[in-house]
Amino acid sequence: MSAPFAPPLNAPGPEAQLQVLREVFGYREFRLQQGDVIAHASGGGSALVLMPTGGGKSLCYQVPAIARHRAGLGVTLVVSPLIALMHDQVEALREAGVAAAGLTSALDGDAARQIERDWVSGRLTLLYAAPERVTQPRFLAMLDALQGRGQLSLIAIDEAHCVSQWGHDFREHYLQLSLLHERYPAVPRLALTATADQHTRQDIVQRLDLQDARLFISSFDRPNIFYTVVDKDKPRQQLLDFLRSQPIGDSGIVYCQSRKSVEQVAAFLVQEGFDALPYHAGLDAAVRQTHQNRFLREDAVIMVATIAFGMGIDKPDVRFVAHLDLPRSIESYYQETGRAGRDGAPARAWMCVGAGDVMQQRRMIEASPADDTFKRLQGRKLDALLALTEAHDCRRVHLLDYFGEASRPCGHCDNCVSPPQTWDATRATQQALSTVYRLARHGENGFAPTAFGATHLIDVLQGKASEKVREYGHERLSTFGIGKDIDAMQWRQVVRHALARHLLRAEGDWGALALDDGARPVLRGEQAVHLRVLEPRRAVRSPTFKQERSRRASTLDTSDWSSGDIARWDALRAWRSEVARQHDVPVYVIFNNASLADMAQRNPSSLDELADVQGVGAKKLQAYGEELITLLGRVR
Repeated sequence: MSAPFAPPLNAPGPEAQLQVLREVFGYREFRLQQGDVIAHASGGGSALVLMPTGGGKSLCYQVPAIARHRAGLGVTLVVSPLIALMHDQVEALREAGVAAAGLTSALDGDAARQIERDWVSGRLTLLYAAPERVTQPRFLAMLDALQGRGQLSLIAIDEAHCVSQWGHDFREHYLQLSLLHERYPAVPRLALTATADQHTRQDIVQRLDLQDARLFISSFDRPNIFYTVVDKDKPRQQLLDFLRSQPIGDSGIVYCQSRKSVEQVAAFLVQEGFDALPYHAGLDAAVRQTHQNRFLREDAVIMVATIAFGMGIDKPDVRFVAHLDLPRSIESYYQETGRAGRDGAPARAWMCVGAGDVMQQRRMIEASPADDTFKRLQGRKLDALLALTEAHDCRRVHLLDYFGEASRPCGHCDNCVSPPQTWDATRATQQALSTVYRLARHGENGFAPTAFGATHLIDVLQGKASEKVREYGHERLSTFGIGKDIDAMQWRQVVRHALARHLLRAEGDWGALALDDGARPVLRGEQAVHLRVLEPRRAVRSPTFKQERSRRASTLDTSDWSSGDIARWDALRAWRSEVARQHDVPVYVIFNNASLADMAQRNPSSLDELADVQGVGAKKLQAYGEELITLLGRVR
């Protein structure tokens, strides 16, 4: 996939790259494959970079951009999908002393034109823009002018999986980004993402013309995240139990499928004493921005959202991500859960799955405007996700295997910590399939089969003569009451598994159940079915829950800290909050928790000592150094 290239004579070497890392960003050494990617890009090479969330992908193009700009090689374009992502990265770069800007729809005409002039003149090092803007003739004319003077240094395409996943549905401009290579073949390009299976990688390579680019793949493992999947019973109560099991003061995200559900769940959590906010595309833009700002800048805020929220959110201390509905694929699940624990501290991913989720996702695939080939691919991706949710063994092994990475049981997921018992569900599954067959045959006798979904099926199996069962005469079916010995929750598990394994399929708007291709081997007894024994739901109560919450980061390990360390940590956090408020930026743009913790424990008494703290670059040392030394001196 890669091809050799000859770096230009004035390309920044290893010393220049390290100088940028240390002077601008305040870090002593590169992590994971950062050094290799940065050396390759600084020398003018193109690459596809797969690196997990929290692994430092942004530095992979920011360091080369700055180093090449210092070497006189020009400016860098960053193609980015969302305003929130651009805004946070631009603010962080500016805090570090880097000339950066974002061209977004939030700017008025005069401000946008000034940014364009600064970029074309070389006064900016990096410019962020959305694909819809990048592919416009006016913007391409600016790129032509820069390239004509040899001053278009690098093109970075962030969140590159969107080229494959979004381009097919509702962001078609992603599919036009190949024109960047066609017009500027000599300009190095980096495509970066935290998530891409083999097919998505191939799609990115093809659509961005990266056939000759080098491929960098870091481990997809996020060892600090604890994965849990539960069977959907009473989802809101289950969510409440999960949230009450979290340390008081944690921030997190709860994902729901629909806007209506987002509103209802947010209201429910507020009623239960949580500081919860809704976020979805149907809300007024000003409301969305206000809610997002609160989530980024305050502690203990829970965002209840559709998938419209989250991409590019750099908040490092999100402690949990909960799914009340099934994501679209393992990639989506990995992306969304990856928004937790970006700081490397312990975090949790919790998902609640029911049969209705499976039917809903299959209907969404069928309703997609994409072609049949893409729909089949999405169906296979959903099947892989369902296999993860139904797994009896280590979930992390399944998750990493999907991305082509071998691993061993992690000891850090629900199945590893509490291995589930299983029960032989073969006979129950056969009973369900036989009843579906009889319901369909009964429908042929003048009744619409669309009336017979999962709830109706379970009523028949349990022998419940509901009004609907009596209306259609289903109490006379030979399988009526055949499953009285199995409770409704277990029957829902059987139906969900049958849908996941293509033993059943849901048809029409009402989710009518019908036999699918995989049913025959089970009905014939040629294939066994084993399901996990469902654990009874245990409520976690906290009588003092509605009291004022602690402001201290709940997951910071202070077990070996002195009382002085803790006093400095508290003082530094209070100082950071005030500075962030004055600058109107999230607190982590000033310093992240890791930097403050390092500062609290090192207790520097001079600017030289402060410069050795991770995350303290030259600009921040100049801006905040004296103030921090004075502050630390007061709490010694």
